[in-house]
Amino acid sequence: MSEAERDLGGLAETLGHTFNHPDILRRAVTHASAEPRAWNAYERLEFLGDRVIALILAEHLLDRFPHEREGSIAKRHVSLVRRETLAEVAHNIELGRYLIISRGEAEAGARASDTILSDAMEAVIGALYLDGGLEAARRFILRYWNPVLELDRRPPQDPKTSLQEWAQGRRLPLPIYATVAQTGPAHAPEFTVEVRVEGQVPQRAVGKSKRLAEQSAAAAMLGAIAE
Repeated sequence: MSEAERDLGGLAETLGHTFNHPDILRRAVTHASAEPRAWNAYERLEFLGDRVIALILAEHLLDRFPHEREGSIAKRHVSLVRRETLAEVAHNIELGRYLIISRGEAEAGARASDTILSDAMEAVIGALYLDGGLEAARRFILRYWNPVLELDRRPPQDPKTSLQEWAQGRRLPLPIYATVAQTGPAHAPEFTVEVRVEGQVPQRAVGKSKRLAEQSAAAAMLGAIAE
């Protein structure tokens, strides 16, 4: 039994739930590299957790902002369920130390991979739901997502949207994004994206996902326009 498996009681304590079926939590933190039976790794629970967190946060946002229009609520929701937010919470609860993974993946840095951590975070939420119902999942989610929500009470406006609105306001074609390079290992890739806007010098940026790279490229373009 690995150190991660022995220490799952610490994770359960952080989650604020005593598991009636501890094997569900073990499965939620088991990476496919450490489990030859693919169905017994965390992917199935990840699928469930994705839906659970989306539902709980949608309900919470409607209650938290009763006078906000659907469009603003949707922007908040996208920001809260995106991979980067999931990974941030996973880092906050030190989820990486509990992951059950192969030695090769561990040596390659998988415990710190935002992609793996965000997937495992969804799986853990799925495990909370299966073992303790919606309330167990809700308690954990609201405890760790509310601080993220309170950082900025305004609906988030991402750089891609801002750049698109800038172009539309000047009757220009929409920005064009192109991935020009992908480097790094499969579990921690880096993407280089270029954005082009008519009449402007193209801008490039690097991110851990295409979406992040596109956002950074858009921010770089907005910065260049403002100069």
